[in-house]
Amino acid sequence: MDWLNRMSSVMDYIETHLSDTIDYDQLARIACCSTYHFQRMFSFITNVPLSEYIRRRRLTLAAFDLQNGNVKVIDVALKYGYESPEAFSRAFKKMHGVMPISARDKGVSLKAYPRLSFHISIRGDVEMNYKLEEKQAFEMFGVATEINAGGEHPCVEIPAFWSKCISDGSVDRIRTAAGLGENGQIHAVLYNNQGGVFSYLIGYFMPPSGLPEGFEQLSIPPQTYAVFSTGLYPDGHSGIQELWRRIWAEWFPTCNYEAINGPEFEMTYDRGNGMYEMEIWIPVVKKDGNVGY
Repeated sequence: MDWLNRMSSVMDYIETHLSDTIDYDQLARIACCSTYHFQRMFSFITNVPLSEYIRRRRLTLAAFDLQNGNVKVIDVALKYGYESPEAFSRAFKKMHGVMPISARDKGVSLKAYPRLSFHISIRGDVEMNYKLEEKQAFEMFGVATEINAGGEHPCVEIPAFWSKCISDGSVDRIRTAAGLGENGQIHAVLYNNQGGVFSYLIGYFMPPSGLPEGFEQLSIPPQTYAVFSTGLYPDGHSGIQELWRRIWAEWFPTCNYEAINGPEFEMTYDRGNGMYEMEIWIPVVKKDGNVGY
């Protein structure tokens, strides 16, 4: 129930600051996790980015203010954090379908997004395979790019980066440098989170001969990981997005571990007979702050 109480407090903070500055770091402190991980968890649980939820709530209240009071559009715009009436009007029309000045018209249809509430749904129909593993330090090599962390951007930009690396020969060069066959499975690392963006490396474990020419090197520190499996699929990447969602929406809210900032992995394995398995590795610590089991 601690998680439910914390999320209820998060919603209280948002509601009382909709006409003020909302401090994402404070939201994360209330939720007892990092700002980056809180935004990810919120998005996976609610299917809407935190910034979009706040925008919708502000525009909902703005419509109420315009309907129920003799207030100026510019005053409502400033109240809910818009720098100009024009910016407010664009956002208002995008959500409600009408300009703010029309909100008072009789019979006008407006949208309202209510405050979110959280509860634990008891489900036992779909198991989640996971294990906790301690890994020693190791080295990776590969090619990397920056990914926008907000909303659906990772779901679009990461597959696009894979497609680019396949088409330009980077994936084949990684396989050759790693001593893999032409169908050898390589991995990916999410790291260097900077809030709005993170780095994403497609690569493999460093060969004994050292860093191959033309690639980046990434040093991974010793860490305890929560390791989750997609199970076997004929397509190597099937189920990965759903697994990410379930980790943040179902496992973290109810387990005794919390994610910490550090490299996260998407590992792909060829299990034979045309079947593949993916694992997600997330660095964790116990909620009492001790690493390990």
